[in-house]
Amino acid sequence: MELTHRHRRLRINQTMRDLVAETSLSVKQLIVPLFIVEDSEKDLMIASMPGYQRIRISELEKELTELVKLNLKTVLLFVKALDETKDNTGKEAVNPQGLMQRAIRKIKAFDQSIIVMTDVALDPYSSYGHDGIVENNQIVNDPTVEVLMRMSVSHAEAGADVVAPSDMMDGRVKYIRKALDDKDFINTGILAYSAKYASCYYGPFRDALDSAPGFGDKKTYQMDFRNSAEAVKEALTDVDEGADMVMVKPAGAYLDIIHRVKQTVHVPVAAYQVSGEYAQIKAVAERGWLNEQHAMLESLMAIRRAGADVIATYFAKDFARLKL
Repeated sequence: MELTHRHRRLRINQTMRDLVAETSLSVKQLIVPLFIVEDSEKDLMIASMPGYQRIRISELEKELTELVKLNLKTVLLFVKALDETKDNTGKEAVNPQGLMQRAIRKIKAFDQSIIVMTDVALDPYSSYGHDGIVENNQIVNDPTVEVLMRMSVSHAEAGADVVAPSDMMDGRVKYIRKALDDKDFINTGILAYSAKYASCYYGPFRDALDSAPGFGDKKTYQMDFRNSAEAVKEALTDVDEGADMVMVKPAGAYLDIIHRVKQTVHVPVAAYQVSGEYAQIKAVAERGWLNEQHAMLESLMAIRRAGADVIATYFAKDFARLKL
């Protein structure tokens, strides 16, 4: 046959395919989410997240040792606050001896080179399970931002490299940046959850940290999954207010959003492959319907291909062990 173009020439073997691959992924581009609990926590297993566990703070160094051996040097911290510390003011969120603050200090004492990112939102500390302060069954914006400012400074004082507001309150990036700068934390970065959608894919995460909302849902502050232009607007606003990086969450069902945001902003774009995405792959693989490793790789590469510069994923250790 007389064919001008034979595209298969560049697919002839693995070496050739690797040579011309358009997208790559390295452990250096992965963020490891960690669920930190007090030593009194008896149950570390998370039924809806097979293979992923909560970590007692006294056992944190063991986990860090494994991560460093795998060249995973960036972590994103979440904490499971004790029920007796929860209220509607965020008091525990700004406690210098709180679980988050102790975890940050412990990681930095173990290895200063580990990049510590911290979740900034009130849901782990809220008696209502919401990301902000509740008044008359409404999540109020401005009083919440006031607490988030203090919370961010508290994390920076403990040694956090990057604070990651995931609350979706309006204006919080601007005022967190000001609060950090006023306290001379000019080098503490902000990773803004700019396009965080009100998604069903967060279910297993809420199991892990016991942070499901006590009433209603989060649709008055998290984004409507029918919208995409809104995500660009949110990202541009956060960058204008001082965000060093922006986040799209979830990742897999929002690849178009990742792409649109990446084409618009001029800061690194992060994407969060959330708990439901992880659980989905695990559950299907357990039934033998998909190859787990292949599904993991394909899903992560799709997120990168869409434009994510960095990815937060529960598959980070699994990917690192492949030594690709």
